[in-house]
Amino acid sequence: MNNRYGTQWFVLFGAATCGVAASAFWATEGAVALGYPRVGDRGKATSDKAGVWLGLRELGQLIGSSIQLSLNVHKNKTGKVGYTTYLTLIGLQCLGLPLAFLVSAPEKVIRSDGTKVGDPTLSKNFLLELRKIGKLVLKKRIFLLIPLCIVGTWNGTYQGIYLTKYFSVRARTLGALTSGIAATAANLFWGWFLDLKFVRRPTMAKLVWAIFAALLLALFGWQVANENLYENSPGKVTLDWDLPGFGRGFAVNVLFRFMNESHYMFVYWIVGTFDQDVSTLTLTVGILRSFESIGSTLANGIGALHIKPMTNLIVAFVLFVAAVPTTTWVTYLVPEHPTVNKDDTSDSGRLDSGKP
Repeated sequence: MNNRYGTQWFVLFGAATCGVAASAFWATEGAVALGYPRVGDRGKATSDKAGVWLGLRELGQLIGSSIQLSLNVHKNKTGKVGYTTYLTLIGLQCLGLPLAFLVSAPEKVIRSDGTKVGDPTLSKNFLLELRKIGKLVLKKRIFLLIPLCIVGTWNGTYQGIYLTKYFSVRARTLGALTSGIAATAANLFWGWFLDLKFVRRPTMAKLVWAIFAALLLALFGWQVANENLYENSPGKVTLDWDLPGFGRGFAVNVLFRFMNESHYMFVYWIVGTFDQDVSTLTLTVGILRSFESIGSTLANGIGALHIKPMTNLIVAFVLFVAAVPTTTWVTYLVPEHPTVNKDDTSDSGRLDSGKP
């Protein structure tokens, strides 16, 4: 509606209703991806093993972005995509509803080692669940992950501004396609790597986080250099795959998408190293996704202000640096084996105790 008729209120209404539905989806998908597989397969499960979770999600992006590119392949100037692109993507999203009914209920799942997941909805009380959420938030392992969840993909808002401001329409649709490919590659690689047994889990957590932090800091440096170049250019910058300099500006966006997806893999793998029962995992994922939504809201709010893109980028960089110490602390709490009890919301492991 906004793309074709300029009806902005409907976009805001749609965004609000989408947020309500997405919150339920995000909490559920994380619990399924972490709770259904065996502990030793959780890295693979959070990639695209058997088409679970992130694999299916990225498959949808790959299909949608391929259609976008085909519809806009001749638009080599900056501007907006055609409304037919949105109609196609909306149609694809509507197909997801009937497919959701193909996911097995928890009580029907039997893992490859013969163990069962169980029904996490039995004997649930609303007030009791709220109390459990409060206790989980105070656990060090969750509390210390909150800063990374808020700012981990904060740069995504800047990336959207960056593509819109400096890239042609068809280059942006190519960016959507390559982002999906990069995200799928991240899922496959880290899903395989995180389940390797060449080091202990606590060592793996520290190693992977060190790699993440170093790569993201390097990418921020590259992005700042690009933004400074384009912002201070004497003429309007339009990057298209037929023009020189496209690779430099485009590659950093694809690599950021790879690292942002890697961030999701890392956070939920970390969560899976602490807990095993689906009930606790569902609440934990819901908490962390809520703070991710808060971060996304704040990032988009700042992005909507009339500020320079460089300012937005610097804010993303500073916030990521601020989250490095707390995330590093979490990696030192990772156990070799997750908790196996059915109610992992006891007072042990809160901020006022010495346990994770």
